Amino acid sequence: MDYPRIDESERIRRLTPPSGVVDMVLDTDTANEIDDQFALAYAMLSPESARVEAIHAAPFSSGRTPDPADGMQRSYDEILRLLDRLDHPHEGFAFKGSASYLPAADEPVDSPAVRDLIARALADRDGDLYVLAIGAITNVASAILMQPEIIERVVLVWLGGQPHQWPTAAEYNLRQDLHAARVVFDCGVPLVHVPCKNVSEHLRTTLAELEACIGGSRLCEYLLKIFREHHDDHFAWAKVLWDVSSVAWLVNPAWVPTVLTHSPILTDQVTWSEDRSRHLIRVATDCNRNAIFADLFRKLGAPG
Repeated sequence: MDYPRIDESERIRRLTPPSGVVDMVLDTDTANEIDDQFALAYAMLSPESARVEAIHAAPFSSGRTPDPADGMQRSYDEILRLLDRLDHPHEGFAFKGSASYLPAADEPVDSPAVRDLIARALADRDGDLYVLAIGAITNVASAILMQPEIIERVVLVWLGGQPHQWPTAAEYNLRQDLHAARVVFDCGVPLVHVPCKNVSEHLRTTLAELEACIGGSRLCEYLLKIFREHHDDHFAWAKVLWDVSSVAWLVNPAWVPTVLTHSPILTDQVTWSEDRSRHLIRVATDCNRNAIFADLFRKLGAPG
């Protein structure tokens, strides 16, 4: 696959952490766990940082769903439940994504979400479209394969995989669709990579903390409900809200510090290989857990 070449000085400019309000699309496997719901709410409640133009349902497969198509449908249904509690219409805003993972590194999987992403990426706008992806990267990779020139119009922020010095790259989002992961690391799209270990995993909270810090709206009642039901015993138990980290980078990049580095090669052994001749990406190295949750909880509203 031949991708457009981006001048490195232009790439560095586009990878500069944003300031002000940016246009954003959220790509999410919303029904997979419970962290996507918090991330979606955080994005929608942060208009000072992001104009959310659309939400795309990503495929997933796990013990809770028989196949990626079912996972995508469940994610779409969960998006609608959250939008209802946010009093936001879903028509022309929420889109179903790919019903399967990429069968090969050069074979996209078409879907309404993929078509919507292409259209929004190519639309006239001031600045780039930020694509925040917090699940398997299938939809985004499919859009790039179908319309490679969109890499000149978007900045991709993806939570997936492990730090580049980690002995394995394997992580749930990355492992589900290795072909798609290779596309986004190889194609040259301006990429902000948010790893899980030692970075987004800092975002742990508890039921007691949530009950003390967030309000009693329909949205908050739902978030508390799914948090309670996610685990049987909440004594001395904390849950990682991984996906919140990607939104936090847009809200305040200082809370998710990043560095420029060369895009790693994802090997067949699902490890990272270094090649300093490759294009630059930005990678997150840490998360300021306290600052991020303080902002999220305030936006969800105080209890009482």
